[in-house]
Amino acid sequence: MTSGPAGALEVVINRNADSLRGVALVAHPHPQQGGTLDNKVAQTLAKTFVALGYAGVRFNFRGVGKSEGSFDDGRGETDDALAALAYGQRELDAVSLPVVLAGFSFGSYVQSLVAKRVHPERMVLVGPAVMRFPVSDVAPDTIVIHGEEDDVVPMPDVMAWARPQQLPVVIFPGCGHFFHGRLTQLQKVITGMWH
Repeated sequence: MTSGPAGALEVVINRNADSLRGVALVAHPHPQQGGTLDNKVAQTLAKTFVALGYAGVRFNFRGVGKSEGSFDDGRGETDDALAALAYGQRELDAVSLPVVLAGFSFGSYVQSLVAKRVHPERMVLVGPAVMRFPVSDVAPDTIVIHGEEDDVVPMPDVMAWARPQQLPVVIFPGCGHFFHGRLTQLQKVITGMWH
């Protein structure tokens, strides 16, 4: 727990390595639709980055779990993300290390806003909620992964967002929004694309 912009902010830090390569901030899905830091995709993202030598910093947006406050359409959640990142960097003595931003669904939208203020080493967006929220353009090396049969964020919406940016999108055939049964594959794909 740390103090956030709306009161207490629940933060979980995972790490393995003795020497840290950087800090990976992971943002969970929509708070009003059951999204928490314990979401399986958010946990998989953190686990992936820990295996790559980063510390995984997950947090609950305001109004979720032990985090105080109420939903703020992404604006306040962006402030929550920045506060969680700053807390993780202080706790890990990692202020000078690179930052990676990873988000799932609504968390991808929030990370697109965080990126404007943090300038991350790289981003990973899984099932980005691009037409439900005004997700900004992202850096050309951003890893975007989407399920072909996503019924929350239709694949054509993601392609319409990615196309003007000429941004590659990794499509998981036959996969829905929550990547059921595909989390190990998700981890392998991100690891394989990391440089």
